[in-house]
Amino acid sequence: MRFVIQRVNHASVAIDGETIGSIKKGYLVLIGISQTDTEEIADKMIQKMIRLRIFSDENDKINLALNDIQGGLLLISQFTLYADCKKGNRPSFFQAGKPDMANALYEYIIKKSSEYVSTVETGQFGADMKIDLENDGPFTIVLDSDELFPVK
Repeated sequence: MRFVIQRVNHASVAIDGETIGSIKKGYLVLIGISQTDTEEIADKMIQKMIRLRIFSDENDKINLALNDIQGGLLLISQFTLYADCKKGNRPSFFQAGKPDMANALYEYIIKKSSEYVSTVETGQFGADMKIDLENDGPFTIVLDSDELFPVK
């Protein structure tokens, strides 16, 4: 599982010109789900994400987590995070989770994240979405479950 976390001042997602989700200060999170991902991995990734301390405190030290600033989450499913570009010029997506499984896990991530963060907005799985954001910093973190929680 891969989360690309962008610290934002605001972000929104639209489909066919209609905004379906928006947040003020918080994280825009692009979520890639692989064939081998599970709810257990999702739980670990969610905990890591919400506990990241990447917001500035009163002394301008990067020391505060999402809930410390009452930040929101905008969660966007993005299978292209599992693009394999090793051969040729057309990416392969064989590592990406199959749509039914990936959508179920995406919905699980939304539900679980809502237990920890008061504002959780989303895109629409499989839709052609337009994302608008103001990246704060810019500050972008990539969490990869294979690196964070390697299988022993």
